[in-house]
Amino acid sequence: MKLHPSCSNPGRLLLASLPLLVAFSGCTMVGPPPSARPAPTLERPAPQDAPSPATVADPPPQGRPATAAVLPPRTTGDAGRIAPLTFSEVRALWVVRTALSHPDSARAMVRRADEAGFNTLIVQVRGRGDAYYGSRWEPRSHTLANRPRDFDPLDVVLREAHVRGIHVHAWVNTHLIASANVLPDDPDHLLHRRPDLLAVPRELARELYTLDPRDPRYVDALVRWTRQNADRVEGLYTNPAHPEVREHMYSLWMDLLERYPLDGIHFDYIRYATPDFDYSRESLLRFREWMIPRLAADRIRELDRSMGADPLTYPLAYPAEWGDFRREQNTRLVERIYFGVKKRRPAALVSAAVFANAADAYGARYQEWERWLRSGIVDVVAPMAYTTEDGVFAEQIRTAVAAAGDGGRVWAGIGVYRNSFGGTMSKIGIARGEGAGGIVLFSYDWTVQREGISAAGGPYLPRIRDEAFHAPVSAGVPVPAPVRR
Repeated sequence: MKLHPSCSNPGRLLLASLPLLVAFSGCTMVGPPPSARPAPTLERPAPQDAPSPATVADPPPQGRPATAAVLPPRTTGDAGRIAPLTFSEVRALWVVRTALSHPDSARAMVRRADEAGFNTLIVQVRGRGDAYYGSRWEPRSHTLANRPRDFDPLDVVLREAHVRGIHVHAWVNTHLIASANVLPDDPDHLLHRRPDLLAVPRELARELYTLDPRDPRYVDALVRWTRQNADRVEGLYTNPAHPEVREHMYSLWMDLLERYPLDGIHFDYIRYATPDFDYSRESLLRFREWMIPRLAADRIRELDRSMGADPLTYPLAYPAEWGDFRREQNTRLVERIYFGVKKRRPAALVSAAVFANAADAYGARYQEWERWLRSGIVDVVAPMAYTTEDGVFAEQIRTAVAAAGDGGRVWAGIGVYRNSFGGTMSKIGIARGEGAGGIVLFSYDWTVQREGISAAGGPYLPRIRDEAFHAPVSAGVPVPAPVRR
């Protein structure tokens, strides 16, 4: 996953919109103006930075032919869908995309989850800007190259899970789109089609500000830097401030929702890679526009003169506002997608995997998930509380429950790969004791591999069933098997 999601009232208030971006004439900019550097398009109408989708009708999906097998639209009555289930406790697994690469492994995953008493699967269908489903917008994953074109991993999981009464949430990696070590070779991949959408670290900001993103040196510099900083950056990210990135992500979510009988969709990597991002030309110019309504005219002229020599002038002058600006980019995407989902299928859950340390999420990742909960633009958060320390885990889950105002909106993420089996059991009990609505284990894949089997002294998931789901846990509150109505 990475450092590795209960519905709430649909009548929540919208977040306050960002101020309108205002153009300012007579300014000095470094390098050619944007009009001098036309970028390739995503082959859809030019996106608008629209008002909240709660007040604007959503356009019908448009775009290029899919690179994967396109399946006809489905309804919630298809794929063996049964009546909605209500669980007294969500018992979920994060399922990494590798389990979906073959029909047999996908079916085995669902069977094992069912036999072990899990009722929810969070299945990774977009890993690195690719698709493990019939996508209109992105290429089929290269790991499916040797599979029949009509093999749709998400469809297989839905059919297998729904007849067993298991909920399925599509797990979508948002801004992380490529590994720097193994670059995608499909020319339709976003990395190749739209390098101008990539996020830029501060260290490369001045160098890349005037360089056309279509110049091979642009991506080469980003790849080289990412490889050199692999200890803190997982790969190449997209720029959360770019309106076409938000448009693209919105299209992916609506495509999934309209074509598959999903119980929910799950945000991951809905954040900046590190505090050193994003310093792309697009972000710097948009931050300048964001600041203009807040500044006096003479101050704008002064800053613009400085920007002629240093494109980082505005972030350097206003670091607190620069942080607010970046937080707002992620929040705007979450808000827009939430209302788009609820307009189409009110019962579908919008959830997010979030950094469990709320202060770090806010200050270093620009992921304001406590605000998302309080404002009602996510239904559920799954704090990735992967610590081995019970006290730290308890505090992180307690913070999330307080922000949610309803423990049912918090699914405690447990990093089983970092914990002993006893440590995992203890954290399940703590999550119950803190009032969380459920637990999510990261990850299914680890539990069925050698390390997981060794940690449990045998099959991992059946032991979880026997000791956590069918027996009291000393550190927390005993919860019976799920009530299915």
